[in-house]
Amino acid sequence: MFVFHRRSTALILPVTLLLLFIIVGCSNEGSGKDSSMGSANDVSSTQSITMSWPRDIGTMNPHTYNPSQLFAQSMIYEPLVSYQKDGKLEPALAESWTTSDDGKVYTFKLRQGVKFSDGTDFNAEIVKKNFDAVMKHKDTHSWLGVVSVLDKTEVVDDHTFRLTLTEPYYPVLQDLSVVRPFRFLGKAGFPEDGDTSEGVKEPVGTGPWLLAEYKQDEYAVFKRNPNYWGTAPKIDQVTVKIIPDAETRVAAFEKGDLDLIYGEGVISLDAFKLLRENDEYVTQLSDPVGTRSLLLNSSNPKLSDVKVRMALNKGFNKQVMVEGITSGLEEAADSVLSKNYPYTDVNLEPVLYDLEQSKALLDEAGWKLPAGGTIREKDGQPLELEMIFDKTDPIQKAMAETIQAEWGQLGVKVNLTGLELTVQIKRLKANDFDLYFWYNYGAPYDPHSFINVVASPGFGISETLSAIPMKKELDDRVHAALSSTDETKRQELYGQILKTLQEQSAIVPISYIKKTAVYQKKITDFVFPANRDENPLTGIEVGAP
Repeated sequence: MFVFHRRSTALILPVTLLLLFIIVGCSNEGSGKDSSMGSANDVSSTQSITMSWPRDIGTMNPHTYNPSQLFAQSMIYEPLVSYQKDGKLEPALAESWTTSDDGKVYTFKLRQGVKFSDGTDFNAEIVKKNFDAVMKHKDTHSWLGVVSVLDKTEVVDDHTFRLTLTEPYYPVLQDLSVVRPFRFLGKAGFPEDGDTSEGVKEPVGTGPWLLAEYKQDEYAVFKRNPNYWGTAPKIDQVTVKIIPDAETRVAAFEKGDLDLIYGEGVISLDAFKLLRENDEYVTQLSDPVGTRSLLLNSSNPKLSDVKVRMALNKGFNKQVMVEGITSGLEEAADSVLSKNYPYTDVNLEPVLYDLEQSKALLDEAGWKLPAGGTIREKDGQPLELEMIFDKTDPIQKAMAETIQAEWGQLGVKVNLTGLELTVQIKRLKANDFDLYFWYNYGAPYDPHSFINVVASPGFGISETLSAIPMKKELDDRVHAALSSTDETKRQELYGQILKTLQEQSAIVPISYIKKTAVYQKKITDFVFPANRDENPLTGIEVGAP
């Protein structure tokens, strides 16, 4: 059931109707029915929580991206394969699977008895319908490597689905476990032409939650899916309030209007630290889930010289900045990918802070400070750059201001532009930026999805690297790594790729990101999900505060 909230004019009930309710209520007294069971609208009988999110949950289309929010999509839609702790892949909508000897054919046995939230059956036909809808717009999804090598999908029988690849691709199952785009919309959600790229009729999924009420930019109410095939959530309802401002979000939590604040960058880490010191609340900090990096767009002539990029990389005190802004809750990053992913435990030389060497590199690149000037120039052009950041993210804003000040000491002028996330992403994909805060994907995507976007145009990362001299060789190594069936060769290729990226300084690692959670004491059994983008709501309980 998908209900949009609409404001209406208040009506005065007729006295006769009121009297009728009173009479009916009296007639039920002593009827012998157990009134302790409550009703669906009886708040006292409903276990519910209220959380916040910085932006609207979006259209809840499983096959598209922003503005739909990943945590909310994961509440409604499920994958064939689930990514669990320590990278273990477990059955989800597929109860088992086999792979051909040549690594090109995957056959999935689908779980029987699964229904969508509207009561319709989940089967191989609807799996194929979803795959076909995604592959109709494969260019949109080519950041995910399996999309580029998926050749054919087949319905073998009602509960057997098969996909065939054009060539081996080792992370197929990891790609199918991510939150989007390979999750499954029920038939009633499809538009008449079957093309979901322009929208869906309604968000019908097999997941533990359904979207019951929604008012854009204000709130969304999720209720437990009565048709859910798996272990049902322990709470009945989740209300998500849209609160863009981080300080307002904290104030609402302290007032008791929110039970949970969860995510990355949803509150400042200073605020998290203060809340952690308050015994009235419970706080948790996750393991690293990704790397916070700064993209230096090499396609900009001012940034095309590796000496300039390396000068900027060395030109701010990363360690001090990260400790100060994140209150020591994040760790300064020495490499683009942390070493807790497969193939990333590579010995790379870190780029260390050195102000004098930064100035020397800029001089060598021809960017000189004019007499009495504060901004370096070359061929009459000032070394002036724009840094764009998510204006709802307090950490990005603070880091942008710090880097602006430190690079100012080098003679580099940085103009800061705070944007809505959707606008920011559009500019990344259009290669319309100089400096851009970017995060790698985390589990279960990396390291394979990261190197895939390094080589695949259309998503901003390949374009960021386009002016480095060994770009073609880098792309060739990426393709070889993703298709290799030799573990030793694959490790060697990953090492070469990560070394090149470290030396070219077009992707500057800043810190390893952690998720934060702050919640009222009535919430128990909160656990961070293994998949960075999944929601943490299914297992929690609500007890007495």
